[in-house]
Amino acid sequence: MTALAAPPTAPETGRPPQDPPGKRVRKGGAGRTMKGGWLSYVILGFALLISAFPFYWTIVAASRSNADLAQVPPSLLPGPNLIKNFEQVLEEADIGKALLNSLIVSSSITLGTVLCCTLAGFAFAKLKFRGRGALLTLTIGTMMIPPQLGVIPLFMLIAELQWVNQLQAVILPGLVSAFGVFFMRQYLVQSLPDELIEAARVDGASTARIFWSIVIPIARPGMAVLGMLTFMTAWNDFFWPIIALSSQEPTVQVALRQLGGGYVNDQSVIMAGTLLGTLPVLLVFGLLGRQIVGGIMQGAVKG
Repeated sequence: MTALAAPPTAPETGRPPQDPPGKRVRKGGAGRTMKGGWLSYVILGFALLISAFPFYWTIVAASRSNADLAQVPPSLLPGPNLIKNFEQVLEEADIGKALLNSLIVSSSITLGTVLCCTLAGFAFAKLKFRGRGALLTLTIGTMMIPPQLGVIPLFMLIAELQWVNQLQAVILPGLVSAFGVFFMRQYLVQSLPDELIEAARVDGASTARIFWSIVIPIARPGMAVLGMLTFMTAWNDFFWPIIALSSQEPTVQVALRQLGGGYVNDQSVIMAGTLLGTLPVLLVFGLLGRQIVGGIMQGAVKG
């Protein structure tokens, strides 16, 4: 009689051994699949609640009267006065013009910062020139200087140029940031291989062609993150616009200062104006958030 051959084992077939049914085994190494337990969901839910509650309270306060907000304890449900408060906001301040000015200022600063900082970051990361280290140190060193120290000479400069109460007085000083240069430099050092630049040089590509055809596609995730941070910073800026602009050419943050005036500040009207100033930012992030997160993940994956 011939002996029956035993079934091939996992090492003989080259397949990984299968886990017993009903038993969960955590896999290690790259590409492993991890499932969160109940504690992870509790922590994430608590963090979501803390992050979303201020925005929810803004909606509640904007939809109620000032007397309702003074009650103890205050109501946590939205009220019926949202449209009324919006109408009062439009009467007390030119929010429409302020939103348009903020959109122009924030978009211009974002485009200029992303382009200029990517150019400078590429130069500091991959180009060799005399004084590169000293210039990079000087650029990073400017981050240690408080911006309040430059307000007086900057205002004297824009006054000499006759730019006071004009949008370019807010746009031009923010077109380049030391943080953006350092951020893009660090990103390109890690993401842009030197061999790719050398290969382009061998093919006869100029530095400008390398930047537009090679650097820009690789740096797109970092540029998306820098653009989002820059847009948020420019949109929420109050210190310099309140100095350089007047009430006739306000940004959103300057226009909100005109709301709720009187012997007692009307907090419900102020919250309604704040809600109007926040909605465009949320809309932009809702439309572009997936692309930004996808770009971050694409830049994080190597292989």
